[in-house]
Amino acid sequence: MQIQEVFDLVKDDMINVEEVFKKNLSSSVPLVSKVGEYILNSGGKRFRPLLLLLCARLCNYNGESHVPLAGVMEFIHTATLLHDDVVDSANMRRGNAAANTVWGDGASILVGDFLLSKAFTMAVTYGNDRVLNVLSHSTTRMAEGEMLQLVKHSDIGMSEEDYFEVVANKTAVLFSSSSQVAAILGEVELEQEVALANYGMRIGTAYQLMDDCLDYVSTDNALGKAVGNDLREGKVTLPLIHAFKSANETDRSVLKAAIEADEFDESKLKEVLGIIERCGGIEYAIEYAGKLVEEAKKDLELFDPVVERAALEAVADYVIERSF
Repeated sequence: MQIQEVFDLVKDDMINVEEVFKKNLSSSVPLVSKVGEYILNSGGKRFRPLLLLLCARLCNYNGESHVPLAGVMEFIHTATLLHDDVVDSANMRRGNAAANTVWGDGASILVGDFLLSKAFTMAVTYGNDRVLNVLSHSTTRMAEGEMLQLVKHSDIGMSEEDYFEVVANKTAVLFSSSSQVAAILGEVELEQEVALANYGMRIGTAYQLMDDCLDYVSTDNALGKAVGNDLREGKVTLPLIHAFKSANETDRSVLKAAIEADEFDESKLKEVLGIIERCGGIEYAIEYAGKLVEEAKKDLELFDPVVERAALEAVADYVIERSF
């Protein structure tokens, strides 16, 4: 199954999710709606809503809460993007000027807060205690992931364990929550709920791994930001961690100087990319992501081989294939 076929499967629900965005972005302060609409309409893939909608169908959910709760996931995700861009002093997001460069840091932070508040208002209305528990736990972990990443800023000696803790908390947990909330709505057996939560965690981790690889090997236009941006921002990701561990002393010195540098030119980026390539950093991360995707598919084996399961398997494959 191709990824477009997957989106077509939940096309009507996705249209309704977009209506949820419009309805809940309404505010008596026009700037709130303007900033929120700007980033929500800037080309996001809607992966988290897609997961929730597909998993709800897989779990034979027949109610109406899946659509607004899918909107909740995207609101939480969008809020974190607004906050992240301020923390990172980012200039670009999805190929457009980042909201903080257009309206300033203050507006970005406060609109992010607004979206988080809206998300939990919607969750209270359409969810239940278990849904709220999953969401509150997840958002706490996301904040912790951001803080750990900040603490590890420019730390070339960062361990793989710390890296994966950042990824699990900052990115993958919301994929996991999207899948698990759908399982809660569908009232499936606990074993199946855990399997879907694990599926989301694995593909969320693989998704971030691929993003980290694309930061080194994609083009500016495809990536929506400058290639090597993570390196410029002092973010240590798995390709770099593996390269530093495998490199000789001379190359280690180059990598250390690069991640700690205040300024970064194209010649330095090429030198770093050459070291990462020689040390197999990209291949290592892609192979790791591939293993996670295969494990995620195994998580789905507790469910009947219906079209929704095939769609979720296709989503897992697409995480690896999407930009190569």
